[in-house]
Amino acid sequence: METLINTYRNRLEQTGKEFTRYLMPKINWNNRLLAVIGARGTGKTTLLLQYIKQNLDMSQAFYMSLDDLFFTTNRLADVVHKLWQEGITHFFIDEVHKYPYETWAQEIKNIYDSYPEVKVVFSGSSILNIYKGNADLSRRAIRYELFGLSFREFLEFEGIKKTAPVTLDDLLKNHISIGTEILRNIKILPLFRKYLQYGYFPYYKEDLSSYPMRLLNTVSAILETDLPSVENIEFSSVQKLKRLLNVIATMTPYTPNMTDLGRQVEMQRSNLPKSLILLERARLLGLLRSVEKSPDDLSKPSKIFLDNPNLAYSLGEDNPNTGNLRETFFFNQLKTIGKVNDTAKDDFLVDNKYVFEVGGKGKKFAQIAGIPNSYLAIDETETGFGNKIPLWMFGLLY
Repeated sequence: METLINTYRNRLEQTGKEFTRYLMPKINWNNRLLAVIGARGTGKTTLLLQYIKQNLDMSQAFYMSLDDLFFTTNRLADVVHKLWQEGITHFFIDEVHKYPYETWAQEIKNIYDSYPEVKVVFSGSSILNIYKGNADLSRRAIRYELFGLSFREFLEFEGIKKTAPVTLDDLLKNHISIGTEILRNIKILPLFRKYLQYGYFPYYKEDLSSYPMRLLNTVSAILETDLPSVENIEFSSVQKLKRLLNVIATMTPYTPNMTDLGRQVEMQRSNLPKSLILLERARLLGLLRSVEKSPDDLSKPSKIFLDNPNLAYSLGEDNPNTGNLRETFFFNQLKTIGKVNDTAKDDFLVDNKYVFEVGGKGKKFAQIAGIPNSYLAIDETETGFGNKIPLWMFGLLY
């Protein structure tokens, strides 16, 4: 137990409070059971420790990560009981998917039911599905997902500009005034290009030169460690998922031919849809679907994207296609705040209401002429006009 306490104290001491993620004020911390999921490297641990540091003290709260060696011989429920006897009422349980036993969900449910005065926040991989299993945490836990840095957060993280998130409706109506305020004394386009290359995962700041390699290591850890800890998947299947991701990375955005894709990665066509959904849940791919299809639909998606532009630089070609980066960025930022679908003739339909075409400065309205609520998201421009909105501004939404 002393090891856990020392680890907690050291981590808390090393946690800064200067920059906090967009999700912090969105979470209703008064709920008794909260789940914070997200891809590896998005900053879940920092979020939990920052909340403790800003709102609680060590006589109330305790943080522990279930990947600690301590839990190879000790059970979570026993640790919570001992700490509860010492007066701890707020438990922050990190990396639940790495618990050496298969009972993490049941133990958390029992803690929730047995200690009515206790509050529990647990975190885990974005692959984690709290809605399945015997414990039925879905009726008890309020679920939030932490995504990577938005472009707005990147500007704040870099100490360049701090602004509040804007809603999509506000952006569409007032993008000129919003842009004018942000652009004062800032050359935005070089910053936007940097963000596309390395600004999505907060750990880029630790060592920018090693970021591409660390990102590749993150992808490998997701596939080799996180995925098998959540899904019943064999080593050979993990290797096929790696091959699938690498093949898609050189082609995205990609309109899939499932037969050809299966042949390239030596995977049965019938297994491809589930594999793509797993990579989407792991936040390595983004699957664009038509309006009538649900996220669990096993038919082929309309288009396949890498989850975020940084992956294009690490997994794909040395110089990713500019058009691909634009669409990947737009899809990545918009799907965090709304529903994004494919349409028959245009790039994106957002919330079943807004139609968007994404392109460079020469992009014209011809393709969306006469369509209500249609807009152009234009790269390589600082300011917009009318329904022509700079692409970088869609990074201000969260």
